[in-house]
Amino acid sequence: MQADMKTKNSKKLKVKTLVDSGCTYTGINKQLVKDRRIQMKLINFSFEVFNADRTKNGEVTKVEPLEIEINKHKETLEVVVIDLNGTDMFLGHD
Repeated sequence: MQADMKTKNSKKLKVKTLVDSGCTYTGINKQLVKDRRIQMKLINFSFEVFNADRTKNGEVTKVEPLEIEINKHKETLEVVVIDLNGTDMFLGHD
């Protein structure tokens, strides 16, 4: 799925998004953050993230509220920066 994303400094991006009903948080790929120079803010705590196969993915230390638009639905979500191995964003869905 494609989603439009707008950062705090009004950078607009089209990103590949995977909707994941098992995902606790919405995550953005750390390589995309680095490549597009998206400014993220450090959080004063951290937590570990695990893949579906229970292997450790990494530790979350940064978040950012981003405006996400899918079709005509717009929502601001606080996303965590993690390694998504080629997908731009995992959209948590419950």
